Amino acid sequence: MISESRKKDGKYLNPIPTDEAGFDKMIPIMRAYATNKAEVVPHKNLGPFKTDTSIFTTPPKSGLRITWVGHSSLLIEIDGRTILTDPVWSQRVSFVQWMGPKRFFRPPIALSDLPPLDAIIVSHDHYDHLDKETIKFFAGTDIPFYCSLGVGQHLEKFGIVKNYITEMDWGDSVMINHDCVITAAPARHFSGRGIFRRNETLWSSFIIKGKKHNIFFGADSGYFPGFKEIGELYGPFDLTILEIGAYGEYWPDIHMGPDNASNAHVALKGKLMMPIHWGTFNLALHDWFEPIEKLQQYAADKKIELFVPEPGKPTEVTGAYNSGWWKPYL
Repeated sequence: MISESRKKDGKYLNPIPTDEAGFDKMIPIMRAYATNKAEVVPHKNLGPFKTDTSIFTTPPKSGLRITWVGHSSLLIEIDGRTILTDPVWSQRVSFVQWMGPKRFFRPPIALSDLPPLDAIIVSHDHYDHLDKETIKFFAGTDIPFYCSLGVGQHLEKFGIVKNYITEMDWGDSVMINHDCVITAAPARHFSGRGIFRRNETLWSSFIIKGKKHNIFFGADSGYFPGFKEIGELYGPFDLTILEIGAYGEYWPDIHMGPDNASNAHVALKGKLMMPIHWGTFNLALHDWFEPIEKLQQYAADKKIELFVPEPGKPTEVTGAYNSGWWKPYL
């Protein structure tokens, strides 16, 4: 049984003590950004990538198909159910659209072209996971939203009817159409849509278990021993979906990077590992391609099989697959 989240003075706490790169790190981080020489934004234009939406009219033979929209936005078709995670379609992940991290490539599929959805998962309230304009597109629909505690207030503000919002604590489970279970699990991160009022809403990872397949959507997290516990309680997983980008020396506790992400995959008892949270936005000091290039080496060393589809391409999960889509842009 996974323990529920804990709060202190109205703020949610991480599973273990965590340095969240607060004000004390601000000056050295700003200095590092000012002097950084890495290729944080691709020199070549990525894409365009385009989703063949006709594929969605035919269910995946394997029962599991993934379409990576970019970053942490995924269309997951699992055993007859279709789930969208952390949908972000805006050009920038920021409180305004005239400044802030900009997309490296346009979303390969229009929101209006998405297939019918059984659920939308929102892991936490950061701008690169909770996008106001994208959420507003779903206002007036009857698609159920499943989110971490406190995130529902944002969804309501953006137009989602409260009856269609289910807030989840760590360890909570919900049933989708009587044959798919979504469970919220711990993550090591933080929350807040600005410099102030941090951690007033919760952050989570999610287990999605269908009739045949069992997958782990890690969202944002630093490494912590809880991955082993999750693996023992809910694994093994046919696919772990784990963040590998936006890591850095000033915030090692809240993002994993490729080394720790591959360690998390092993701890989770995963069969295939899909890297996310890379190649879409400039959110760190490393080369935009560095996370995936390093992950390939770690995976080889640790005998991990990777699943790396091209952006926007619906791809069945039947075994190890690496599209190498980024290589022409190096």
